[in-house]
Amino acid sequence: VALEKGFYKEAGIDLELMQGGPGRLPFGKLKRQEATFVSGWLSTAIQQRAMGLPVVNLSQILQRSALMLVARKSSGITSLQSLNGKRLGLWGGDFRIQPLAVCRAYNLNVTVVPVYATINLFLKGAVDAVSVMWYNEYHSIINSGINPDELTVFFFADLLGSFPEDGIYCLESTFITNGELCKRFIQASIKGWIYSFENKQEALEIVMKFENQAHLQTNRAHQRWMLARMQDLIMPTGDKTDVGKLNI
Repeated sequence: VALEKGFYKEAGIDLELMQGGPGRLPFGKLKRQEATFVSGWLSTAIQQRAMGLPVVNLSQILQRSALMLVARKSSGITSLQSLNGKRLGLWGGDFRIQPLAVCRAYNLNVTVVPVYATINLFLKGAVDAVSVMWYNEYHSIINSGINPDELTVFFFADLLGSFPEDGIYCLESTFITNGELCKRFIQASIKGWIYSFENKQEALEIVMKFENQAHLQTNRAHQRWMLARMQDLIMPTGDKTDVGKLNI
C-alpha cells in the first residue's frame, strides 16, 4: 500500500521490490548485500546476530507474535501437556525456532511432521496439532467448517514470552552511513500501515490487485480478516504513535 500510494516516492526513495517467500531468506539477502532493507522475524534476527551477522532492528512492525499451535479437542488435546506423544505439524527453517523451544521448555515428546504451504494434513487428521499464523491459516481452518470452540489453541507469546515476527532490518553499515535514508524508509512504511487501517476497503482493493496478478488463491473475506488481525498485532493499544517501536 505504501508503494502504491507513493509514500516512498514522497520520501525521496526509489524503491525496487524483491520477491519474498519460501526459499528466499531475507537475512541471507542482507548478508549477500542483495537487499538494503528486509522484513524478518525477531527470533531469527537474534539468532543471526549471535552468529555474527550485524543486523539492526530499525522498526518492530508486529508488537506481538501471531504464531500459534492449533489442535482439535476431539484428538484429546486440551492442555499443553496433552501434546505428549502427539504428531505435531511444523513448517521448516526459522518457523520451527519457537515451537521446538516450547517443546524443550515444557519437556514435550512429540513427533514432528513437516508441513508446507497448506493446512491439509491437519484437516485430514494426519497431524494432531499444527503451527499456524493467527492472521492467516487459523482463519482458513475456521473457514474449512471447524468451529472455534472445537479447537484448542496455544499462542507462543503466552508460552515463551513474545518474540514478535515482522520487523524491518538492515546492516549496521547501512544504519551508520545512511541513517537519514533508514529514517525516511521506516516513516514511509509505517505511514502505509496506518493508511491501510484507516482506509481498509481501498487497502483491500490494492492487495487484491497484486494477489490476482500473482494468481494466488485468496478472497476479500480472508484478506479482510488478515488486515483486522494485523491491526491488532501492529497497533494493539490503538495508539498510532506506538507503531514500529520495539517494546518487549
